[in-house]
Amino acid sequence: MKELINSPLFGIMISLLAFEFGCILYNKTKIAFFNPLFISQTLIILLLLRFHISFEAYNKGGQLISFFLGPATVVLAVPLYKKLKLLKANALAILTGITIGSIFGMISIILLGKAFGLNELLRLSMIPKSVTTPIGMDVSSQLGGIPAVTVAAIIITGILGAIIGPYICKIFKIKDSVSVGIAIGTSSHALGTTKALELGETEGAMSSLSVGIAGLITVILAPIMVKLFTLMKLF
Repeated sequence: MKELINSPLFGIMISLLAFEFGCILYNKTKIAFFNPLFISQTLIILLLLRFHISFEAYNKGGQLISFFLGPATVVLAVPLYKKLKLLKANALAILTGITIGSIFGMISIILLGKAFGLNELLRLSMIPKSVTTPIGMDVSSQLGGIPAVTVAAIIITGILGAIIGPYICKIFKIKDSVSVGIAIGTSSHALGTTKALELGETEGAMSSLSVGIAGLITVILAPIMVKLFTLMKLF
């Protein structure tokens, strides 16, 4: 049994089984809270705690799955390609929306972190919360944050965005497909995009576009904003 637990196959196996269970539960209930990723993570954590299995043992297989996270993101370009004409027709509005959304996402972390008394290390780690994991980890390391905390923040942000993003759009009566996709993708990266794809092809295309551009904006502006707010003594 110990040989199986310490094998990369163990981490891969329970990850796939937990995610499949999450998909089945979500498809049967259609309840946003039962997001497959949220359910699978919860099941894996409970399993590791219940049977006293170390994270290191699980991650021998888990890190192999993480390796494919970056290349898998490329698939998001497919719906975008199908809506290329729509992108060209609304390029300025789309780029402006993504840029403003990304900037205010980082500002909110800096100011709210300061207001709630979070230490500097945690604030630096949470600034890239709205981009994909590979980009977020690199930005966190560059800023001097803790990549592990960044990953947790990214996952929580993505799950919350996928769950409550559509409801927020309904509350504020945002019905335009392009606007909905941009809002979800900019705020909750690839996980939010999975929900946007369920809402419609246009929403999914605009959300996948937002993931790439928001990541680029964060890489460029995050260090500048940290220095700026530090000089203003707001960090």
